[in-house]
Amino acid sequence: MPIKRIFIIFIAFLVSSCGTTQKVQQREVSFEDGIQKINHLVVIYMENHSFDNLYGEFRGANGIKNAKRGNFVQVDEKGNPYAYLPEIPRNSSFPTNLPNALFNIDQYVPSDKKTPDVTHRFFHNQLQINGGKMDKFAAYNDSKGLAMGYYSTKKLPLYPLAKKYTLCDNFFQSVFGGSYVNHVFLISAAIPVWPGAPASMIAETDADGRMIKDGIVTPDGYVVNHVLSRNKPYPPKSDTAKLLPSQTMPTIGDRLSEKGISWAWYSEGWDDAVAGRKNNFAYNHEPFLYFKQYEEGTEGRKHLKDQNDFIKAAKSGTLPNVSFVKPGGGNDEHPGGSAVYPSEQLAVNLINAVLEGPNAKDALVILTYDEFGGFFDHVAPPVIDRWGPGSRIPAILIGPFAKKGYVDHTQYETVSILSFIEHRWGIEPLAERDKNADPFRNALVFN
Repeated sequence: MPIKRIFIIFIAFLVSSCGTTQKVQQREVSFEDGIQKINHLVVIYMENHSFDNLYGEFRGANGIKNAKRGNFVQVDEKGNPYAYLPEIPRNSSFPTNLPNALFNIDQYVPSDKKTPDVTHRFFHNQLQINGGKMDKFAAYNDSKGLAMGYYSTKKLPLYPLAKKYTLCDNFFQSVFGGSYVNHVFLISAAIPVWPGAPASMIAETDADGRMIKDGIVTPDGYVVNHVLSRNKPYPPKSDTAKLLPSQTMPTIGDRLSEKGISWAWYSEGWDDAVAGRKNNFAYNHEPFLYFKQYEEGTEGRKHLKDQNDFIKAAKSGTLPNVSFVKPGGGNDEHPGGSAVYPSEQLAVNLINAVLEGPNAKDALVILTYDEFGGFFDHVAPPVIDRWGPGSRIPAILIGPFAKKGYVDHTQYETVSILSFIEHRWGIEPLAERDKNADPFRNALVFN
């Protein structure tokens, strides 16, 4: 064979070999194998903001531009469009003639100042969604037109992290309504029950389940609105007859403990609350308190810790496999009690404690919100069961395995977090909702 022909064949072989090697190097590891690289999951659980309210201006996300193209004129309870948004009570900073449309909150109340709270209850959330029309957020709301406000996304302290890593724009709170029930669902995929609840606490509904009279407990005994646990700590002078008895259904904490996987729920103000000192502990934001397995004197109680313990563990590289972190009142972004800007600064500090600590190399941080807080969002939630999902909320995935500079349009919900834990550590699902939830398959990459 001529030397020239041999040389050409040799060069072609080299090119082919290099190409094959390159393909092997770029091949992604499967999700099931890849998640085994994540040894530390950190869930930071903020409070009460819809996706449009915080990230409606995020480039590439399904946000306010799409909302403005839709027909989301707000109507009153009878279905009549408002000429102007109904006047916002308890705050003189807002004008009384706001157009019936989305408006920027920052121009009236900067994000480092508090706004009034907004109505976020189980039955109200369904009425606000109005069968997917998304047009009664102002009508069924004590703060009226404030429901249509949004913040300047680029001014948020968490914006750089959302831009650098993965922002989920199709993530929904698992249950309609407020904080307590979404916290409990996060760890159990179940709704608490109260047979024989006080009659004064029971709601009245019509044949379709629509609210006639609001209440804490559904007519068939499910506890869906704000209530505190009968387990200590609870606020002094509480009426114990109206505190929820201990629940006994399984939680993700039980499942993790059974497999010897380390975990903790860290709450700001926990140590002070247990000691009976003045505190900013949010009693309805500690879901394990509602369960018999975590009463005083139980083995499970050791998993309930203070937020300061989390910061120490993150900085020292001694994080458990699964951490839930809950900022306290005044620092959790909850309208009425907290301002957005300083609360997010705290969240950034919590995230940086992980990213700058020894566990960073195999950690995944998920920052999300318990619920929408009563604020408008233009995306109609999917219909799964009588509990939800409720409104769309932000979720940010952060760390070496989160896709970089990515907006994930995949449908997720709060119990996608449970689904991830179950897939990662080989745990049987707690219920159908977490069994069927996507465990962030499209948000993570394992090269």
